[in-house]
Amino acid sequence: MGNISRRKVLTSGTALGALGALSIATPAWSWSPAGSVAGAGPGADPRWVWDDEADPLVASLLDRGAVPQVNALLRTWKKNGQPLPDGLPADLRDFMERARQLPAWTDQRKLALAVEFNRKRGLYLGVLYGLASGMMSTVIPHEARAVYYSQGGADMKDRISKTAKLGYDIGSLKAYQPDGEMIVTCVKTRLVHAAVRHLLPQSPYWPGTADEQIPISQRDMMVTWHSLPTTVMQKLTDWRVPIPAAESDAFLHSWQVGAHMLGIRDEYIPASWAEANSQAAQVLTPVLAPTPEGIKLADILLGLGAVIDAGLLTKPILGSFTRFMLGDQIAGWLRVPREPLWDNLLKVAWGPFIAVREGLLPFPLAPQAYWLFDEFLRKAALLFLSDAGPISIEIPQTNRPS
Repeated sequence: MGNISRRKVLTSGTALGALGALSIATPAWSWSPAGSVAGAGPGADPRWVWDDEADPLVASLLDRGAVPQVNALLRTWKKNGQPLPDGLPADLRDFMERARQLPAWTDQRKLALAVEFNRKRGLYLGVLYGLASGMMSTVIPHEARAVYYSQGGADMKDRISKTAKLGYDIGSLKAYQPDGEMIVTCVKTRLVHAAVRHLLPQSPYWPGTADEQIPISQRDMMVTWHSLPTTVMQKLTDWRVPIPAAESDAFLHSWQVGAHMLGIRDEYIPASWAEANSQAAQVLTPVLAPTPEGIKLADILLGLGAVIDAGLLTKPILGSFTRFMLGDQIAGWLRVPREPLWDNLLKVAWGPFIAVREGLLPFPLAPQAYWLFDEFLRKAALLFLSDAGPISIEIPQTNRPS
């Protein structure tokens, strides 16, 4: 792709048209970098910031036909502390050695405490990542279009397994430790994003629907980030799940480190939940909207439950959870039908179910319906956070073929 800059985007006539559409659809950036983990920064509008290191590098790998060899080599790189494979191109090796380093502001004590948070809340996190964050992605227009028209849109089960790996790895016991996999997952995902930025503008379909010339800007990445930890914490708060302040802060820190490792600039990463909620109110909530691509993706996601034969992960149940978690408006946008049985059961029983899980109600008196929820959540986590075979995050070489 070469060096990507705001100036380059604005020098083309098509980009000027895209800028006009984008300025109407996207609220102006006003969030202060004083509220970030960096505490300062130039405050550049993240719509015009991408990845200055990864983008030209991956574009070069694609243009010189090196990606098949790179993917084959990187399949063997699985653990954070594992040396990079021999045979990688020198420029890629140099980049990856830099990209795999944790930021100087990493707090290992908080990362250790985040493990405790994930251990106690793993059941909730599995369903929230899959059914709240995952379904929300289909009403984030930039993300829905980028997913649908890129290579991942042609095989959503494979795409979900790779996305879910990030949620699984960040919640694992060894996430950022040498024998964990979160750093590897982040670096590989950063390379994938760079490839999509290079490839998607060449698609015969995406440019005709997009209101941006280059996908996955820093703003797009922060929108997606807020659909994960910020949305999860908001839901846990709404459900009155008792969470010690230190554990809440630790959970945020694990995602702050994750944002940095994915290539998001520190000046855009919120320093606190208050700042995260403030930024999300500006960049996430206002952009949520239906698109033809998002509706199709949502239908595919809801249909994936059919592969589980336990009789619980059916499309109606997944649809009811989508409505319960994201509300009637988003469910309507996605054409999710109402399911009176499950819709009403969720409204009536979810609060007591949470109380039972948290030990706030006497355990022996738990109605059988609460155990049904429990089993559903376990199977939902299985569906969205695992796959039948090994999950390999690889640099794409093409867009969606049709």
